[in-house]
Amino acid sequence: VTEPIGVVGAGTMGAGIAQVAAVAGRRVLLADAVPGAAERAIAKIRDRVKAQVEKGRLDADPAALDLTAVEIAGLGECGVVAEAIVEELGAKKALFAELEGVVGADCVLASNSSSLTPTAMAAGLAHPGRLVGLHFFNPVPAMQLVEVISGLATAPEVADAAAELAAGWGKTVVRSAATPGFIVNRIARPYYAEAWRLYEEHATTPAAIDAVLTGAGGFRMGPFALMDLIGHDVNEAVTRSVWTAFGHDPRFAPSLAQRALVEAGWLGRKTGRGIYSYADPATAAAAPAPAAARPRTVIEYGHDLTDNSKTQLRELIGRSLGVAVIARDRDDAAAGLPDGLLELPSGALLIQCAGATATALSAAFERPVIVVDRMLNPATATAIAVAPSDGCPPAAVAETIGLFQAGHLNVFVIDDVPGLIVTRTVAMLANLAADALASRVASEADIDTAMRLGVNYPLGPLAWAREWGTSDILGVLDSLDNWYRDGHYRASPLLRRAALSQRAPSGGTLLPRQSQPGEHY
Repeated sequence: VTEPIGVVGAGTMGAGIAQVAAVAGRRVLLADAVPGAAERAIAKIRDRVKAQVEKGRLDADPAALDLTAVEIAGLGECGVVAEAIVEELGAKKALFAELEGVVGADCVLASNSSSLTPTAMAAGLAHPGRLVGLHFFNPVPAMQLVEVISGLATAPEVADAAAELAAGWGKTVVRSAATPGFIVNRIARPYYAEAWRLYEEHATTPAAIDAVLTGAGGFRMGPFALMDLIGHDVNEAVTRSVWTAFGHDPRFAPSLAQRALVEAGWLGRKTGRGIYSYADPATAAAAPAPAAARPRTVIEYGHDLTDNSKTQLRELIGRSLGVAVIARDRDDAAAGLPDGLLELPSGALLIQCAGATATALSAAFERPVIVVDRMLNPATATAIAVAPSDGCPPAAVAETIGLFQAGHLNVFVIDDVPGLIVTRTVAMLANLAADALASRVASEADIDTAMRLGVNYPLGPLAWAREWGTSDILGVLDSLDNWYRDGHYRASPLLRRAALSQRAPSGGTLLPRQSQPGEHY
């Protein structure tokens, strides 16, 4: 291919796209409305590539990169022009209209927008079929994922060409329909939203929420630390944009607490203060429960302990050194208790989180109850959240803390909120992923790939739903929905259907018939 790649916008994203294309061997023409910006960006690109080469991370000659600063009028010979300018629809439409007067008839026009759709941007163009979304993630050279977004008018061959181009630059491509947030920014909202809801309910501290989602959930960074890194102004604006685009659907509602941070100018790392104060690192330090004595035994009633019936809770107890699990036949006192729970020496029950509060379970079983959060992998977890029922004896809480500390876990005792931390977060991620799948936004495989590579989730949300069981996920959502009754936890009809058919637990797909993204548009 001899035609150069054009990039308009020499900021962080545009320079990143230019760098990736140049390192892949393409001739790149970089334009920016600010005089000298393109030249400065090219110099920085060469410096970054040189640094990567010196560290042994890249095999390239910085001096040989074919990068040229041009005016927009100089992009006429390009086969593809990608824009990475200000996230404002009017500005992007004006740019594409200008480009149509410059480039050839076969030139593909691509937008790196993270929220504006190719459908809206192409409206009014003479050739709307040539415009496609090509959404890279920041930092572009390091992030593997690219979303290719087809608008209403996007020609299939144009989307195919964009996908082939990005793949040729070493990126992993997923295909999305042109809906609010595309794949990643739509499905990722609960990772932030559930953290804010827990914060607003004073369930525990932000540092504890971050510690549990990383130590038990396996996420690379906790939501509050991540929002501080992104910037609360940016994160809240994306959330608000998606919420508005979905007609103020309560599942996407922004947080008043986060809005207050934005209004205060506490935007995160870039201002020195967000949820955490970067002048005082102690604000980000989580405080697990102090050391407690472990119980010598726990009792398990009426459980056959087969591989299929073993719960995460039971697997976790297996890590607790010096604690014996005694299997006991049911007696009259235990006749009404379900499988999958344990009894502490104090008589309190340990129950794996299924969405209900410990207090609700305590009222049902007429025993003190402590609910234990779920985790990604009981064998590798380093933290766990637990919530005691109202009035639970301190001795029972201490036994629980000691039990899990014997398994080398940091234990966080939180308030009795339904769904605790990891359980409600994963359930909502799976819920919005199922909703996107039902709307044919993307394929099941692309949704999971996008969430693993775009936001570094340890497991795709649909794979997580299959692993936990769609019936369990649905039970959590229904419990939360019944508790709050505000529509935020409304379950996807597809998830409800999958739970009924048991399609996901059997290892099949959530949808009985796979289709191309955007097929129904």
